[in-house]
Amino acid sequence: MSIPAPLAEIVDDFAAVEAQDKLQLLLEFSRELPPLPPELEEAAMEPVPECQSPLFLSVDAADPSSVTLHFSAPAEAPTTRGFASILHQGLDGLSAKEILDVPDDFYSALGLAAVVSPLRLRGMSAMLSRIKRHLRS
Repeated sequence: MSIPAPLAEIVDDFAAVEAQDKLQLLLEFSRELPPLPPELEEAAMEPVPECQSPLFLSVDAADPSSVTLHFSAPAEAPTTRGFASILHQGLDGLSAKEILDVPDDFYSALGLAAVVSPLRLRGMSAMLSRIKRHLRS
């Protein structure tokens, strides 16, 4: 298992800042989550009930060499949006194999355990698990 370069860069960004600054960085990521394309409706996406805030995801693996990910989370849920944005920026466009090779607990390397509740971290883990489940089916 390995962390692909785009995701490793994000992990390095989080490792480079102190605990309280990690929250600010997560907030910045939340603002960078792209909107859904017009042809994709939230109702057609898979909910991730493990997240504390409503989160929906879509995995398009029609081309396994370049998987497309979409996430939807409300603006008033910055932690959830931040996690979704990290996964989007770190995994979107990668191959199914590269995504499947990401360690399930890669998020622990972000160093957020000291500033974010374990329940919220489980939400990020659930997002990655659901993406991988789609890719395996």
